[in-house]
Amino acid sequence: SPCPGAAGGFAPYALPLQSQDTYLCQIYNLTLLCTEDYIVEPQSVQFLVQHGFDFNKQYSQGIPYHKGNDKGNENQSQSVRTFFLELIRAKKPLVLHNGLIDLVFLYQCFYAHLPDSLGTFTADLSEMFPAGIYDTKYASEFETRFVASYLEYAYKKCKRENCKLKDSSSEHLTIEFCNYSAGMSRYIDYRHCSLEEESHNVGGASKVPVCEKFSAYGWCPKGVKCPHSHNIDLIIDEDDKLCEEKRKKRKHRWKRRKHTEEPAKVSRQESSGKEVKLAQNGEEGPPQKQSCYEPAAAVELAEMTPTGDGRPLEENSMDMEPEVSSDTSAQQDKDLGRSPCLPSQGGIHRAGFDAFMTGYIMAYVRMLKKGNSTDNGSGPWLPDCHNKLYLSGKSMPLQIVKSLFSKSSKAHSQKMKLAWGSG
Repeated sequence: SPCPGAAGGFAPYALPLQSQDTYLCQIYNLTLLCTEDYIVEPQSVQFLVQHGFDFNKQYSQGIPYHKGNDKGNENQSQSVRTFFLELIRAKKPLVLHNGLIDLVFLYQCFYAHLPDSLGTFTADLSEMFPAGIYDTKYASEFETRFVASYLEYAYKKCKRENCKLKDSSSEHLTIEFCNYSAGMSRYIDYRHCSLEEESHNVGGASKVPVCEKFSAYGWCPKGVKCPHSHNIDLIIDEDDKLCEEKRKKRKHRWKRRKHTEEPAKVSRQESSGKEVKLAQNGEEGPPQKQSCYEPAAAVELAEMTPTGDGRPLEENSMDMEPEVSSDTSAQQDKDLGRSPCLPSQGGIHRAGFDAFMTGYIMAYVRMLKKGNSTDNGSGPWLPDCHNKLYLSGKSMPLQIVKSLFSKSSKAHSQKMKLAWGSG
């Protein structure tokens, strides 16, 4: 990590009883400070500085934490480690985006030493979060079938589709926020985040072409120096336009075959076409942006970040995203890249806001998947995504389960006794 625990965020979603699709959300940003020696990477620190991260605040006010097992009687203190144990005690679903590295970080820094084997690690996680672990990157690729699945793209795509449902008076997702007293104002940063789609000048005056690298992966090696647009709304506009053009072409070809070929031959061709479509966009993998296609090895290299954790820089929410206030429209325009001189650089990422976007995506996917079902039983919250972690470049997720051949780690067993007051 370039600066371990620089900023952490979480956003608990509460589901009110009066509506299955209305959530109450609170967003928290935590500035953390590792008390052990660590190595910083100049590129990553520069990124944080450019995005307004306050290192003076981190080193003077950051909440201290250490890696590995508990030291002494830490369960009696008010620490991040104690707080993490409370989250485990709550037995609520844990939602992350591209969450494997986040889970490794949470386990190592707030829970215990990492186990020696992956099987033991997944066995521990399955007991730590019995209500399930959900990865919105997996959901975005294999459930909603988005052509891109980086966090801001998936969030804005879900928000846009949700607005369409709302406009058509269909079942839609509603988010509510707390009303804070005036005395809390100094602790709160406000960000523009309405359910209504923001105006983004479709086909407007801006003729800056979209950056294909950023469009596909949510990351660009040129960063803020890229001459092309990183505007997510514009990227989604282009994707939707391309999707509609492909749909019209398929419909046109189908009509032409229907009127020029024998019914039996048409039937065989349609069957063949379905098989080809399944091979391209079926269970073997998610839809891909063909305009930015690269060999698998090149894609993996492109997705590597200066942190070396294998994730696009724009998606590293745990310890890369700074905490910046944007309570004026001018600052919002700057963050969202609406400057007339520079293209958008995807600036709404913050640790807490990343957590909000992650929860929003999962709430939207759950609403779509449950359909007309009113089942409120004790089964998985979202069965199709239950305990499945996205793996880069793989068509199969990492299953968070305890196999018959794996045992829980000793440190985990001790923590479970501590959590539930036994032993």
